[in-house]
Amino acid sequence: MKLAGAVVVVTGGATGIGAGLCRRFAQEGARVVVVADRDAAGAARVAEEIGGHAVALDVARSDDTARVIDELWRKYDGIDLFCSNAGIISYGGPEAPDADWQRIWDINVMGHVYAARVLVPLMTARGSGYLLNTASAAGLLSQIGSAPYAVTKHAAVAFAEWLSITYGDKGVKVSCLCPQGVRTNMLVGERGDRDSFLLAGSVSVEEVAQAVIAGLDAEDFLILPHAEVRDFFQRKATDYERWIRGMRRLRDKVREQFGL
Repeated sequence: MKLAGAVVVVTGGATGIGAGLCRRFAQEGARVVVVADRDAAGAARVAEEIGGHAVALDVARSDDTARVIDELWRKYDGIDLFCSNAGIISYGGPEAPDADWQRIWDINVMGHVYAARVLVPLMTARGSGYLLNTASAAGLLSQIGSAPYAVTKHAAVAFAEWLSITYGDKGVKVSCLCPQGVRTNMLVGERGDRDSFLLAGSVSVEEVAQAVIAGLDAEDFLILPHAEVRDFFQRKATDYERWIRGMRRLRDKVREQFGL
């Protein structure tokens, strides 16, 4: 897919990876970049910077998602690329509060479902459209210290796979973005002083955006800004037991160094 002349929507576009994608899509010549975020003021700032269109959107609400997509589809006579990018992290295991599990599920999984529920019929009727779903390397591997994140990101990858299998020959292209450590507030904190085992080998949002441009151009399903993630994923598939043992060792090292 080429971005020049395209109508693009990015959820979670006010900060982090989403903001980086918005800026890069504008540079690539998109006709319009819609910056969608629950943080309306933040979305407006990014949209003003790139000459885009800001909308307030809570991806955890199906009615809000349907309303926004319907309005944008009618306004721009279609959406060429919808980046379902909004996501959050919470920590803990099965003991994490029900509210935390539900909130992360609503955003990290149902946010993709609600968007596809509206967009797939529109795109299949038109015969074209592209869905870019942001998951995480945690969706292919795991996440030390956070069962809710690991579980929801696995589900996000599975849903993207299902969409590609079911609608890939009906005009709807699907890519799944699975970065590892990215230097955003989620990783380094609001003040940039949070330490993490993922900082080693982390990449910038600009590097993620470059990987996305290359992945969309090739229409790859998996977009991996960290090349090593493919190797890790292959090792997991080749010898699951050995991979589990290795992840336990990593867990112990992370606990010792970072207390997770």
